[in-house]
Amino acid sequence: MYTSTRPSPPETYDAPAAGPARAVPALLRVAAVASLGAGAIHATAAGSHSEHRSAAIAFAVLAATQIGWGALALVRAGWGVSLIGVAVNGAALGGWALAMTSGISFVDGLETAEDPQFPDLLAAALAVVAILGTVAALATARRRQVRSGPVLVGFAAVATIGLVVPGMVATGNHGHAGGHADTETAGHADGGHHAGAPAQPKPFDGTLPVDLAGTPGVSAAEQEEAEALVTETIQKLPEFADWTTLAAKGWYPIGDAVTGFEHFINWPLIDDDVMFDPEQPESIVYEIQPDGSKKLVAAMFIAPRHVTIDDPPEFGGELVQWHMHDNLCYGGVPNQLRIMAVVEYPQPCPGATFRDHLSPMIHVWITPHECGPFAALEGDGGGVIPEGETRACDHAHGAQ
Repeated sequence: MYTSTRPSPPETYDAPAAGPARAVPALLRVAAVASLGAGAIHATAAGSHSEHRSAAIAFAVLAATQIGWGALALVRAGWGVSLIGVAVNGAALGGWALAMTSGISFVDGLETAEDPQFPDLLAAALAVVAILGTVAALATARRRQVRSGPVLVGFAAVATIGLVVPGMVATGNHGHAGGHADTETAGHADGGHHAGAPAQPKPFDGTLPVDLAGTPGVSAAEQEEAEALVTETIQKLPEFADWTTLAAKGWYPIGDAVTGFEHFINWPLIDDDVMFDPEQPESIVYEIQPDGSKKLVAAMFIAPRHVTIDDPPEFGGELVQWHMHDNLCYGGVPNQLRIMAVVEYPQPCPGATFRDHLSPMIHVWITPHECGPFAALEGDGGGVIPEGETRACDHAHGAQ
């Protein structure tokens, strides 16, 4: 019997059909929509904070990351995408909490805490939705059937747009860290005052946030610049708390401790190009304590020598009164001058002594003062004010 040895033809197999593309879970898409909405609000905030470069950059970066992740999560799922979403929106939520409670000291324009307003709350709520939606999508990732939920996603998109559009509009009028609506008479945005409404003055106690609202005739811009200077001085002047380190940094006493307050002056700073810088104030003021120690209480900013008391720098409007000292006669080592005599102007100074820096100046107090944060000293220490003005004492913001 013949048996064939011809090999059998090879068996053939059909190639497996390609499976359907992996669907993005509905919950992740909802989270993506929420992240897009929060990013849109922060993008608007970047524009409204253009006067503070670091704040504008922070909002722009946050907006880009939230919008970028939202766009990605609409079309792609996975553990990596989800974890990035939680990190991005978690960072946004943490930054919001910090800004509302203590301020963000390293971001100019966000240094002081403020009460949350509608855009803040909306952006934070959308970040929470993004985080919860992402976590929920991860928790259901093992299910075989993933539903894209077009109805749910569509409803989320419509609701988000309905909230985000008014939130973006409100963001344009939203002030951070002492910002105010542009009204003729300043109200305080953080205190919830309506534009143009009279604000109740708050006593200045040397702490943050600084609120100088309620002074008649003071514009929003004048109030804002005054609050910003006091805020920055409170934050930065304490680096000079130890007066024994001043000589090494260029500040020397002028010999007026007998008045109860002692001024240290860095003489070259008077004529430099910098004004209102608490990190290099022309003068630093200490109060003499009962035990003879010196307590840091104020900075004194001195205009350049070519500026006169009749034409002082424009700053703070009615919140600020400039003064000068034309009765002090100095002598001693250059850049370490001390008061040698007190002679009423225009009588000449005795001997080799002379008058110096007859330009106007202002104090900025970092401790409570009965006449407010820009008060001059009493008596001879108060100096000379512009002709025709009455000695100012801001009792509205003075310590009670």
